[in-house]
Amino acid sequence: MTEKLSDTARKTVLAPLLENGWSMVEGRDAITKTYTFADFTEAFAWMTRAALWAEKWNHHPEWFNVYKTVEVTLSTHDVGGLSALDAKLARKLDTL
Repeated sequence: MTEKLSDTARKTVLAPLLENGWSMVEGRDAITKTYTFADFTEAFAWMTRAALWAEKWNHHPEWFNVYKTVEVTLSTHDVGGLSALDAKLARKLDTL
């Protein structure tokens, strides 16, 4: 069962993500990041790779794509906020 991140886990798990361009969403227990690519094809290819991991882990991002930009927001709806799954997916997205 996935659980909401504890205060201790937030300090250790979220800090590296925030240093790597993720930010907290105002008014929500969620993190967000905008990725910019060379063109639409590169952005869509990245989204396809990300979708495969999201499906494998059954943890799907909220995202918005316009041309070469992809805005991603992560939160675990089942727990009403951030969970370890969000951090795991964020780390994976940063490596794709």
